[in-house]
Amino acid sequence: SKQFAHYRIDAPLGRGGMGEVFRATDTRLGRPVAIKVMRSGSVAGDDVATRRFLREARAASALNHPNIVTVHQIDATDTGDQYIVQELI
Repeated sequence: SKQFAHYRIDAPLGRGGMGEVFRATDTRLGRPVAIKVMRSGSVAGDDVATRRFLREARAASALNHPNIVTVHQIDATDTGDQYIVQELI
């Protein structure tokens, strides 16, 4: 099965204009997570879209509230796809 770093992709959860969301497993901690992947080349103005994607991830990671998902990690694949690892709700 496909992996992002130490996260094993288990199933697709959804797809949008900027990318896809997957249910995954953190293989180090054994916990379920959601991975939001922004596909490189999928959006016109990729640099702007990437900056917005990362800005939103950083803003969400600074918040601690029961109604906001926890951001565990932001990273990029070897092919340049940006991704956010979040709490699975």
